[in-house]
Amino acid sequence: MDYSPPPLFKQGAPARVKVTVAALVSLTLLVVDARMHVLNTVRQVAATVLYPLQMAALMPRDAVASMGGYFSSLSSLQNEVRELKNQQVAQAQSMQQAQLQMAENAHLRRLLEAREHLPVQSIMGEILYDARDPSTRRIVLDRGARSGVQLGLPVIDNAGVIGQVTRVFPFTSEVTLLTDKEQAIPVQVLRSGLRSIAYGRGRSGLLDLRFVAPDADIQVGDVIVTSGLDGMYPAGLAVAKVVQVEKVAAGAFGRVVCQPLGGVDRNRQLLIVMSQVARAPRPADPSPAPAHGAPRRNLPKMEPVPLPPLAAAPLPAQGAPTQPGANTPAGAGGTPPVAPSTTPSATPSANPALTPPAATRPAAPPAATVRPAAPPSAAVTPPAQPAIRKEGA
Repeated sequence: MDYSPPPLFKQGAPARVKVTVAALVSLTLLVVDARMHVLNTVRQVAATVLYPLQMAALMPRDAVASMGGYFSSLSSLQNEVRELKNQQVAQAQSMQQAQLQMAENAHLRRLLEAREHLPVQSIMGEILYDARDPSTRRIVLDRGARSGVQLGLPVIDNAGVIGQVTRVFPFTSEVTLLTDKEQAIPVQVLRSGLRSIAYGRGRSGLLDLRFVAPDADIQVGDVIVTSGLDGMYPAGLAVAKVVQVEKVAAGAFGRVVCQPLGGVDRNRQLLIVMSQVARAPRPADPSPAPAHGAPRRNLPKMEPVPLPPLAAAPLPAQGAPTQPGANTPAGAGGTPPVAPSTTPSATPSANPALTPPAATRPAAPPAATVRPAAPPSAAVTPPAQPAIRKEGA
């Protein structure tokens, strides 16, 4: 069986001739396009027609590339967000520390200003921790006996009184706050000057003014300061502010509630007033009291009571005989002096109007009283007034 090509390939030029002709045509088109730019329009039309086909052919590649970029960008974004969060936390912590330091510096500045205005010496202490007993209001400071802290010293801040030192250790000290139930402080109303005693109310953080009269001059908003009568707290330190005043029926005490002005639960640095208020010395007793059961002897002698001046004797009536005084020398008038009576009431007065009443008469001095020495010319006892005789009696 013979194989023969189809009639199409048997007719025409051979393949070599066709390749040669096609090569020549291609070279001619290349030369013409390079020299005359004739095929630019044809090229643009062909690119426009083939563009959708090119995009369709590139879609699988773009899809794979976009998928890989999505996952890589997601992981990179997650890492970036994580780093930014860490930076934010670090910056927030540093910002909080900066704010805390700013608040602490402002508080320290206020403490230093308050320290300059204090009339006594003070040192600064920092709160270490609260006391273990939850039923009390106490704190522990980092100052102790080595720093000169003693029992009873007041603790204050820039706003007012905080409490009082109740325990002292070598390196620390315990302070009982004003709001403790067992703490009391003598106070005074700044506006009216009324004195009272403020007691703590425990966990509520308030103070009570007990035993206040119902008509006491206290109003809401009054400032309570220390009175200084206890000798511990300097006078004039701010303590609290009146927030509630309750009037009750007559015969009972009123109820006054105060809010402390000091930062009892807020501040960390406090001032310890080192010098207590100097108390005035008690006057010395000139005569000490005798021991119990001892007889009261050797009492101080009484001062002599001076005699009151005697009333002047009235003039004798005309024609009545006169009795010379004790100061008239004997023989001067021819009549010897007559000694007066030793008892003033022995000679009754003829004229009752001239006799002083019993209430106005000078009381006789006691027997233990030593009378002053009389002048040589005077009698030892006061002379009695001479009786005045009426004419024609």
